Amino acid sequence: MAYENILEVEHLSKRFPGVVALDDVELRVKTGTVHALMGENGAGKSTLMKVLNGMYKPDSGVIRFKGEPITIQDTRSAILNGISMIHQELSPIPQMTVAENIFLGREPIGPLGLINYKRLKEMTQELLDRLSIRIDPSVKVVNLSVANIQLIEIAKAISYNADLIIMDEPTSAITEREVEDLFKIIRALRDGGKSIIYITHKMDEVFHIADYVTIFRDGKYIGTDKADSITKQVLIEKMVGRALDEMFYKEKTKVGEVMLEARNLTKTGQFEDVSFKVHRGEILGISGLMGAGRTELLENVFGITSRESGAVLVKGKEVRIKSPADAIRHGMALLTEDRKLTGLYQMLSVRDNMYIANIRSYIRLLSLDFKKIRMDCESQVRKLRIKTPSLQQTIRNLSGGNQQKVLISRWLLTDPEILILDEPTRGIDVGAKAEIHRLMTELAKAGKAIIMISSELPEILGMSDRILVMHEGRKTGELAREEATQEKIMNLATGEVEAIAANGQ
Repeated sequence: MAYENILEVEHLSKRFPGVVALDDVELRVKTGTVHALMGENGAGKSTLMKVLNGMYKPDSGVIRFKGEPITIQDTRSAILNGISMIHQELSPIPQMTVAENIFLGREPIGPLGLINYKRLKEMTQELLDRLSIRIDPSVKVVNLSVANIQLIEIAKAISYNADLIIMDEPTSAITEREVEDLFKIIRALRDGGKSIIYITHKMDEVFHIADYVTIFRDGKYIGTDKADSITKQVLIEKMVGRALDEMFYKEKTKVGEVMLEARNLTKTGQFEDVSFKVHRGEILGISGLMGAGRTELLENVFGITSRESGAVLVKGKEVRIKSPADAIRHGMALLTEDRKLTGLYQMLSVRDNMYIANIRSYIRLLSLDFKKIRMDCESQVRKLRIKTPSLQQTIRNLSGGNQQKVLISRWLLTDPEILILDEPTRGIDVGAKAEIHRLMTELAKAGKAIIMISSELPEILGMSDRILVMHEGRKTGELAREEATQEKIMNLATGEVEAIAANGQ
């Protein structure tokens, strides 16, 4: 039996302590369509998806699936009903193989009641081949890049053969080529009668892949439009409730002394002979495709890993940085790429996540000055417009964008002179992005030296004073803001052009 709408959500609400996450929302997804769900962080998108996936129970409302009201008790119940989900925050089992992760709990069993690993590998290979994903099923997930883990999560969701597949930020950690491969998969699923709910903060993706768009704002349903009948500007205005005249807030700042210099840094298999400089009052953008070695390079500068050769200088003097504590003492801060795996203390409060990196400065005799901590943290909440009912709120209950702002606040409390920001706006909505871009400009004007890694070319072009480009662990070029274009960056990022301006300015 055919259904016009595979999913109908009516008058659904969900509350958490101090927060109304969903307020009488609705959603209708037509069978065999790609339906984008858009909104700022905290709009309620992921909360609704977790209700549909059985992770949360709604306080009120009705969910109809294939025309019948259903109650989704847990994730297994969702899967049995024909709903699977790719989560924004990746949570694989690192020490298990790709095959074991994809078919966990559904492994083929042999005659003696044991797992048939040969058949398991064959099933996985068949699935990956169908999706054009080139990953060895026998590799342990711990040895995969974030991008490949994302592809494995996508394969896992599709392996359930669900009628409705929820994709929450599925392209946040994959390359443009892999995005196009994913879009081919999505179109094939749609043409085969499957329905997709697609959550993304990347506007261009909506107009490339979606048939319909629903907008949420502050936990409320705003409206639904056909994707080909709405403009990017109107979509943004509906999402944020205001016009965003400047997506990238950038002012010309006074560039001063060299704050940080890297000379001929080499770590076999990750980066080779890389040199760069960043000045006071400057934003140095670092661009490149996945696997270029950008994150590995900056983590090395920050003392997370060791290297074979090269030197790091702060204010013209060579320094020995063997640990992040050394880097912090030399006025450096690092916002890591993956907030869940390497940034947040999920079970702690907003306050504790903020002051933890600067804890030494709050020690008074044998105790902590909690009054000073509260004042400083409240100041950061106001400055970065962090949406939280209180400083005592457990940080995992905040939206992804607000979690990111808390992490930025953590490092601002250390009063660093050199900020390394690795994908600072990944998974963040357009409104929050504009706020973080404005903050970056204000910090540069205040004399901070900023290094920004970003996979989004518009962000690199919009926010950088200079752009360093890497390819397969090597620096392939450096461009001034005035000469940089998307074409030039991509040529350097793909190794098509020989290095230009090989030495830092």
